[in-house]
This record gives sequence, structure tokens and C-alpha cells, in this order.
Amino acid sequence: MSLIDNIDKDHLPRHIAIIMDGNGRWAKSRGKDRSYGHQEGVVSVRKIVEAAAAIGLKYVTVYTFSNENWNRPEAEVIALMELLVTAIHRETPDLMKNNVCLKAVGNLTRLPGKAYTTLMDCIRQTSANTGTTLVLALSYSSKWELTEATKRIAREVLEKKINPDDITETTVSNHLATNGIPDPDLLIRTGGEKRISNFLLWQMSYTEFYFADTYWPDFREEELYEAIVWYQQRERRFGKTSEQLN
Repeated sequence: MSLIDNIDKDHLPRHIAIIMDGNGRWAKSRGKDRSYGHQEGVVSVRKIVEAAAAIGLKYVTVYTFSNENWNRPEAEVIALMELLVTAIHRETPDLMKNNVCLKAVGNLTRLPGKAYTTLMDCIRQTSANTGTTLVLALSYSSKWELTEATKRIAREVLEKKINPDDITETTVSNHLATNGIPDPDLLIRTGGEKRISNFLLWQMSYTEFYFADTYWPDFREEELYEAIVWYQQRERRFGKTSEQLN
């Protein structure tokens, strides 16, 4: 029996964020190059997005490439960028078929020209889709995001568009790269590590954290369903007591 039968479809997390860790270690354990792990990781993305669309998840954000990843060996970065282009081009028809809308957050201007153009083309093609929204966190880090948001707010203060005394948490949220995207209810990190690696620091103030030992290339539909079942057993209090909720 599939774990999907244990999921309460009326109480799904609205937004799941995923740190897709373990591609390189998965490949190494099989005597393969790291790029092989990244290629298999793309298959997991496809399977997870298809499963998300099938059960009605509204938002899935995947940590695709961090700002810090630019510091990896040049050959690996080039291979990842080429894989990005190939994957987006290949997956666009399936995104359309599954009514998935693609978005991206991050310092996208750092992307090579072909990767940027391919990404923007897919975002345009899927923009009218109304099912699951797949968000690629690409050339992204929270410290970069918060720094850029601070710069924008400071400029608006200088231009007298904002009074400093009127700045609220909502003001900050509205200036983030994720403006318009709800905060994650559930974070899934694969690969056995237990950290959030500069990912959605502001947005995950009340997110439930689920850490899986499974490497990302082996994380498929049943693993997603298991994480959702775990999430649905959590009591989310947001600072209140259990008695207040009941």
C-alpha cells in the first residue's frame, strides 16, 4: 500500500521547500562522477513535481544552486549550468502537461546567457498554468536576498517613499525575492545533513524541518508522501499553547 493513502488531502502543506542534498555522495558510492549524481537528481525533481501536482500541492521550492556553489570547481559549475539548460528544455513539455507554473528566485543575472534565456523562456511558457508552482532557488542565498532587500528599502527611504518608523515585517517580506510566495510549511532536506545552508532564513521562521538520510537521487514519491504524513502529525502552534489551539 502506498503512503499516499495515509495523507489527509484537506490538510496538505501549502508550500514545501526542499534542499536536494547528496547527489555527489550518491554518485561516488557507485563509483561514478559527481555529474552522474546531478543527472539522476533531475529525475527525482521530475518525480517529486509530478507527485506534488497529482496530490494538489500549491508550491514546491527546490534549492537548485546556491550563491556559494559558484565557488565549486569550474568544471562542475560548467556541467551544472549545461545540465540546467538541458533539463529545463526537456522538462518544459511535462510542466505544461501537468499544469505546473515555473518561477525562479535568486541572483539570476549571474547565470550564463544560454541558461538565463532558457529559464526565462520556460517561465513565460508556463506562466498561465494554475496547478503547482515550482520555484527554482537558483544562484540564491538568504544573506544575498536579505542584503538586496535592505538596499531596496534604504533607497525607498532616501526617496521618501517609506518612513523608517513605518517599516514592518511585512515591509521586509514585500522586498524579498520570494514576494508573493507563501512561507514554507515544511522543509525537506535529504542526504543526512541537518542544517539549512543559507536557504530561506527569513521565510522559515515557523517551518517544520524534516531531515531524511536518503540521498536526493533516491528520494521519490513514497519518500515525499512519508514526509507529508510526518508533517500532518505535527502540532503547529505559532507561539500559542496546545490548549489555545484546542
